[in-house]
Amino acid sequence: MKRMMQRQGQVGPDGAPAAPKRQPTPRTAARPTPSQRTRPVQFVREVRGELRKVAWPSRAEVVNYSTVVLITLIVLILLILALDYSFSKSVLFLFKS
Repeated sequence: MKRMMQRQGQVGPDGAPAAPKRQPTPRTAARPTPSQRTRPVQFVREVRGELRKVAWPSRAEVVNYSTVVLITLIVLILLILALDYSFSKSVLFLFKS
């Protein structure tokens, strides 16, 4: 155990506790001052550069995902329609005078 603690730097060669190493403090990024604003042309260039990095879906993936969404939407609409119809009929039956 002593050797393992020495390898990890927790104790010195004589077995005395080693002084803890100080962690460097992380530096925060300086905010740009109003005079260092990005020009619109530079902004558009940076946006185009970032959009080139995006992994765009293929046409087949878009069609598949759209089909799944539409089918799910139709199923949920039919479920809500059926529940609404059954609840309205049951309430009208209960409160019929």
